[in-house]
Amino acid sequence: MSPRQRSLIQASILVGFVGFLVVIFPSAYVFVEMAARELRYFWWLILLVALAIWLIWGFGRNPK
Repeated sequence: MSPRQRSLIQASILVGFVGFLVVIFPSAYVFVEMAARELRYFWWLILLVALAIWLIWGFGRNPK
């Protein structure tokens, strides 16, 4: 499996998981919608997304 395919699969799983969470927890969608409107909540959302990206793609890699 090439690195490009692996990253595509990871991104697809992440999008699917977020979609699943929105269906299961509609209040999470309401929070994201409110965060987009209210900047004081939006920076928390940015930090959470950045943490998720770091955990998925950067946490287990060995340093070069």
